[in-house]
Amino acid sequence: MRPAVRIAPSPTGRLHVGNVRTALVNWLFARKHGGTFLLRIDDTDEERSTRAYEEKIEEDLTWLGLTWDRFTRQSDRLARYHDAVQRLTAAGRIYPCYETPQELELMRKTRLARRLPPVYDRSALRLSEAERRRLEGEGRLPHFRFRLLDEPVEWQDLVRGTVRIEPGHLSDPVMIRADGRPLYTLSSVVDDLELGISHIIRGEDHVANTAPQIQLYEALGGEQQNLHFAHLTLLTDASGEGLSKRLGSLSIAELRASGIEPMAINSLLAKLGTSDAIEPRLDLDALIAEFDIAHFGRAAPKFDLAELARLNARLLHETPFEVVVGRLTALGLHGVERSFWEAVRGNLTRLDDAALWWRVVRGQVAPLIEDADFVRTAAAMLPPEPWDGGTWQQWVDAVKRKTGRSGKALFHPLRLALTGRERGPELAALLPLMGRSRAEARLAGDTA
Repeated sequence: MRPAVRIAPSPTGRLHVGNVRTALVNWLFARKHGGTFLLRIDDTDEERSTRAYEEKIEEDLTWLGLTWDRFTRQSDRLARYHDAVQRLTAAGRIYPCYETPQELELMRKTRLARRLPPVYDRSALRLSEAERRRLEGEGRLPHFRFRLLDEPVEWQDLVRGTVRIEPGHLSDPVMIRADGRPLYTLSSVVDDLELGISHIIRGEDHVANTAPQIQLYEALGGEQQNLHFAHLTLLTDASGEGLSKRLGSLSIAELRASGIEPMAINSLLAKLGTSDAIEPRLDLDALIAEFDIAHFGRAAPKFDLAELARLNARLLHETPFEVVVGRLTALGLHGVERSFWEAVRGNLTRLDDAALWWRVVRGQVAPLIEDADFVRTAAAMLPPEPWDGGTWQQWVDAVKRKTGRSGKALFHPLRLALTGRERGPELAALLPLMGRSRAEARLAGDTA
């Protein structure tokens, strides 16, 4: 059977690396096995959800190359959730509850003090009809819970192996808020069943939700054997701490603005949590070929911005000219040629660093003259054009014979004068690109 997977972001903010890792693993799983990838927008939180955030989510996924096969919004499916509630009510699996948040918190603390699991005690099931009418007469609006069966739930997790949740360890989950709004568990399970989702791949923080969701799935007519789960260990930062407090600074939008390449993000996130080597990959096809859900383990993977930056640089160093020529032109590098890219790419950490070296070979540079007499002597020995890749060596060999200099004493003053910088790409590649007149002017101390 071809798998069907989904991601379900809420349009209440920008995607961050945690969201994207889950999306990427789902996407790779679907592509590896010839399945489908559904983007489902969980927008039932009307106060916080916005269409603008929805558009940004789509923009971020598209930038990363994670295109979807199907799309839906939960706000368009409200009638389906209400229909499910009616069926569950008729089956006796949903019941009204009247406790206030304060009463529920007191109940939780009381159970903890008695060393009991802090789960809902189902006191609402013991209310008489007269008591319900009295509470409603006081103005209380009920919320509705799904009654779990008092039996264990077990599944074979694709990452964690056998998982078993015993009865009594979980509260009956709330399905409908007092204002009539369906909550995540109900809407998500209805969608998974009706939209034919076969594999749910998500973070391990959802493990406890899985048992109620399996029971709800079956109560709505689904068969557990048709639903498979994989719970990924959550990312930590480089020191092993959780990312939750830092996710705002790890949004895809901010990483993109900082010059990180989409395939650097994909290359890192696809391997975090596995024993596979993390290497820069130029396209998603390479990641698909290498993907195996069985490679994910239980150790907490560390997301390190420094590692991402290094991977970004390595990716640029391997990127062919054909892949970036359009983007270089968009940066203002008009007339850029392959020889320039191959000369500078090994010194880039971000693509827009190329603009700096474009100014060095085609624009104006304020030369740094470290030893005026030596530089003047070297300038007089510049060979005539045309220049090629051998010109630099021909020139410095002649200067070496004339001045007796070698090593840093020979090369450093020439680099400073020609580029205005301490280090950079090989001058053997840069010199033919800047040309004789520009090189001669800089050696004379002129801005050129």
